[in-house]
This record gives sequence, structure tokens and C-alpha cells, in this order.
Amino acid sequence: QVQLVESGGGLVQPGGSLRLSCAASGSIFSTYAMGWYRQAPGKQRELVAAITSGGSTNYADSVKGRFTISRDNAKNTVYLQMNSLKPEDTAVYYCNAVVSVVTGLQRYWGQGTQVTVSS
Repeated sequence: QVQLVESGGGLVQPGGSLRLSCAASGSIFSTYAMGWYRQAPGKQRELVAAITSGGSTNYADSVKGRFTISRDNAKNTVYLQMNSLKPEDTAVYYCNAVVSVVTGLQRYWGQGTQVTVSS
């Protein structure tokens, strides 16, 4: 069984910063792509940022220049540094990882962490 545990969400004022963390644990052989998605009320879940095991990154246009994704392969952990936060960044943020387990490659999701940007 694989678990993704997220932390770091909360309430922050516009212009502030937050850092999200997501640690994968369980019977994992290797971790491949990891990423962050978000879902605001009444909207579809969308990709925020993703990173490969080699460190290549991809960002949504709306967060480029403000958010930075990184990972620690030894810890199977992915981070999302969010700066210059805007009210429109308010959403539940979900961690996602593609991992190699005994049954092959599987995609897992975290439980979600709330990020609220408000004055």
C-alpha cells in the first residue's frame, strides 16, 4: 500500500508565501513523475506543476514565475514553494505521484490540503 501525505496548507494574505510538502511512503520501488494539482470550488481539477525523477519541470501558465516545484528523491518527497500568492490561488491542492510497485506503475493521490489566500 502506498500513501501520499501532504502538509503545509493554510490561510495566507495576498502576496504571501506557503510551502507544501508531500511524502510518499509504502512498498515503493521507484518514484517517477510527481506533481501538484488544485481544485477550486465549482471548477475542474487542474495541473499546477509537475517534476520528473530527473528534475525536469512543467508549470501552469498562471503560476509561472511565482511557484517552484522541487523534489528529494531519497525521501520520495515533492515540494511546492508558492510565492506572491493571489486570491485566485485559493483551492484544495492535491499531490500526485507515479510510482513503481509490485504490480507495476501506479498513480496515487494525496488527500488534499486547503490553501486559502485572503485578507
